[in-house]
Amino acid sequence: MSTHETPALPRASAPENGRPGDGESWQRPPAEVRYAGELAALRAADDAPRPPGWRLSLRAARRFITGDEEAGVTRKFVGNPSLVERALVTLATSRGLMLVGEPGTAKSLLSELIAAAVSGTSTLTVQGGAATTEDQIKYGWNYALLVSEGPSKRSLVPAPMLRGMAEGRIVRFEEITRCPLEVQDSLLSLLSERVVAIPELDGPDGMVFARQGFNVIATANTRDRGVNEMSAALKRRFTFETVFPIPDLDTELALVEAETTALLRRSGVTAPPERDVLEVLVTTFRELRSGAGGEGARTGRPDAVMSTAEAVAVAHAVGVRGWFLRGEPGGAADVVSCLAGTAAKDSPEDLARLRRYLEQRVKGRSGAQWKALYRARHLLDG
Repeated sequence: MSTHETPALPRASAPENGRPGDGESWQRPPAEVRYAGELAALRAADDAPRPPGWRLSLRAARRFITGDEEAGVTRKFVGNPSLVERALVTLATSRGLMLVGEPGTAKSLLSELIAAAVSGTSTLTVQGGAATTEDQIKYGWNYALLVSEGPSKRSLVPAPMLRGMAEGRIVRFEEITRCPLEVQDSLLSLLSERVVAIPELDGPDGMVFARQGFNVIATANTRDRGVNEMSAALKRRFTFETVFPIPDLDTELALVEAETTALLRRSGVTAPPERDVLEVLVTTFRELRSGAGGEGARTGRPDAVMSTAEAVAVAHAVGVRGWFLRGEPGGAADVVSCLAGTAAKDSPEDLARLRRYLEQRVKGRSGAQWKALYRARHLLDG
């Protein structure tokens, strides 16, 4: 296989007019489809210097992610803008980018947005796990063609890493620490030598060299760091950046409201979520996350991940439950019903922590939704 030829594989692409097209029927279109209009406008107005192989300049990519109200560019990542800048600078060098943090802190979203801005596509993705193999990272074979023709360009099936190198694009590696160590270490030569050797092919087809624009964004949850700790050699090839939870209530509430509204619309729910219900939900998550539930320091934080992403999932379920069962947006009683499966998925004790939180922290609070939340405590199982 030559560096100039890569077998075509179907992937999501944003139409030139900025409209999603078929993406409207998808449950979750990739960032380059959801924000096709913004990307096209940024490219048209982008006169800043671009790193080799990039679709946007570093300045325009930063604006795409952090937002620019005057230019009509929405804010897509709620976090420290300096983190975004450091991440983009890293990808313009020869080092990969490693995003670490608690589950649900939008590491995957940030990697998706960066890949869409830099490469025009975010779909070159490896999902790490215990069953991930080196073939799923580099390349595999069409075994019917392999048997009938032997090793050839036609029988080669490129995986995301090979395609990213041949096309000069960003490759996303999700949950890298969940992969076996030998699979992780298959990245060593890719990140240092920037070449994939295909020993089954002869001549120039046996070496694929990375084009300008290729790099890797990996993510890892801090809770999973001990699953398959990365080798020191692999760590040296990445710049590590930590993505922290959203620090203040108002920012997190605004994000949950925006994301929930979009998800409900895609689920066929026309009623927007009630803001006072969302405020109760987000406050509950933040207090449980900080260990303020129940008996305070003795109970500690729940084992379950009470992240912003989980809050969005619960708010989505609340809206779906209220709309399709009763024809209304959903209220505090729905929060209790939908919260149990989130707060008690890891440990039976978490359900007791949630019950104590409702009994002790919520009982004396004013406000119609807080009172409704307390009255609905009996809806918890057990």
